[in-house]
Amino acid sequence: MDTSQTVITPQDLVDGVADTPLLAAGAVVDTPLLVVNLDVAVDADTAAHAAHAAQRARRTDRLLVGVRRTPGPVPETIADLAAGLDTTLATDADPADRWVVNVDDLDTALTELHGVVADNVHAAIVLGQVLRLSEDLPVPQAIDVESLAYSTLLGTPGFRRWLQQRGPRPLPPPSPQEPVLMRRDDERLLITLNRPERRNAYGAEVRDGLVEALRLAIADDTITTIVLDGAGPSFSAGGDLDEFGTTPDLATAHLIRTRAGAGRLVSQLADRIEVRVHGSCVGAGIEVPAFASRIVAAPGTVFRLPEVSMGLIPGAGGTVSVPRRIGRWRAFWLCATGAALDTHTALAWGLIDEISNDESPR
Repeated sequence: MDTSQTVITPQDLVDGVADTPLLAAGAVVDTPLLVVNLDVAVDADTAAHAAHAAQRARRTDRLLVGVRRTPGPVPETIADLAAGLDTTLATDADPADRWVVNVDDLDTALTELHGVVADNVHAAIVLGQVLRLSEDLPVPQAIDVESLAYSTLLGTPGFRRWLQQRGPRPLPPPSPQEPVLMRRDDERLLITLNRPERRNAYGAEVRDGLVEALRLAIADDTITTIVLDGAGPSFSAGGDLDEFGTTPDLATAHLIRTRAGAGRLVSQLADRIEVRVHGSCVGAGIEVPAFASRIVAAPGTVFRLPEVSMGLIPGAGGTVSVPRRIGRWRAFWLCATGAALDTHTALAWGLIDEISNDESPR
């Protein structure tokens, strides 16, 4: 697999440089990522080439990452091309350009991204495919696409390597208290994730308790407002790593993720749900909340999607919920790199809707 940084131009896209076979001998992925130079002259010819390049970009099997060193917003003449890529990196872009991620140093960011793709090539390629495929699908179908891809990645060398590095672990002990608390207050239903000793990890007990609470709200239309929060120092540290790889078969795992998970239900109830997050929101800890219409974060809350480093992609709906808030381009960057997103950037991107003034511990 070629992991060097290959930089191409929009004209190279038009000429089919990105369209050579993705798989080399032995089904080895050949050049999984190409860097597209978007520092191009802006004229009539550029616009014509960019439109054609955008069409070719949307059809390629490879990951395409734009790079723009010129300060300021992406010119309208190449905006459609930037939108056709998986993401674009810049050091001084307009925050309104949803397809652009501002980074401190372009060369460092590109090196990091190439390293991630080289280490987790199957997960990175599948991530790009899923984000493109599901962009315009209805939420339930998009969740199915994510889950089927996730099941595929459970059989890859990347995930097996992560399991070996993690080592064997016993299943987490039963919760010493109710894993999810429910309290009715007139027309409001208050739901609290209540496994603080495990940082409210989205394991089977928490998942099932949350699903039960959400199904109650669906069945009772007198509940007009649902408030979801978490006890302890973090809203949720994501999937319980001690449970990874323990489902008896991949088909059952797919059905559990999609038909027994909370993402679809939060999406159905989105207009009635406010999620109040704090501390660490990792993996499912932001994937599920992102389906809600309103997220309020305490100061200092941090968001991460680390699944690609495990040889996987988000599996609790994150390739659906997060892109619908921040765009698939920034979602690709977050998922591929596992970068920590601070509260103020999350607000600017639209991942959350408000930063609260409440700094008191839960």
